[in-house]
Amino acid sequence: MTDIVVYGIPGSPFLRSVQAVLEEKGAAYRLRPLAPGEHKGEDYLRRHPFGRIPAIEHDGFALYETQAILRYVEDVFPEPRLIPEAPEAAARMNQIMGINDWYFFPKVAAAVVFHRIIGPVLLGTSPDEAAIAEALPMGRTCIAELERLLGDRQFLAGDALSLADILLAPQLDLFAATPEGRLMLAGTRLEAWLTRMNARPAMVATRPPEALLKAA
Repeated sequence: MTDIVVYGIPGSPFLRSVQAVLEEKGAAYRLRPLAPGEHKGEDYLRRHPFGRIPAIEHDGFALYETQAILRYVEDVFPEPRLIPEAPEAAARMNQIMGINDWYFFPKVAAAVVFHRIIGPVLLGTSPDEAAIAEALPMGRTCIAELERLLGDRQFLAGDALSLADILLAPQLDLFAATPEGRLMLAGTRLEAWLTRMNARPAMVATRPPEALLKAA
């Protein structure tokens, strides 16, 4: 079996989730880094017609969409298990992944993280303060609900690491690097959860590029 090839722009939280799940599984992979804007080019659009990242290729099988990739890795490399066996815990995992993909990323991080970090560093743009302000009420709703769902547990879906933790941690890590994110997470149980997640070897091994960290 050949290594998985992962395509994406370094610093992308979705790319980091895919790298982190491969690290947690101990699976061999190669990163094919894309330059900013390359994901909208003709070559990459043949791989991902919607021009998003990441995408993977494995033994001739091409796949895009982060959740699909995470679940594929879980099926191909079943140990350690990252989908809970209990139906309730698996449903909670799915719910939290949905919160990220439907609410937190598109309505919060896509504005706050982009205008505070990604745009200024990678594209040379200035922050759109109005867009950031507009995203904050949904940000507060997402953080409050995610904290409620986490409760007193070590991980988002229970007592063991799951795909929900791996999907959300890179998102919140970048969000926490912005002034708005730091303030919103301060003193919450999510802040402590993120500290635990960031100490995991898989997260350490997939840290964003230094330029993004310095900008944050």
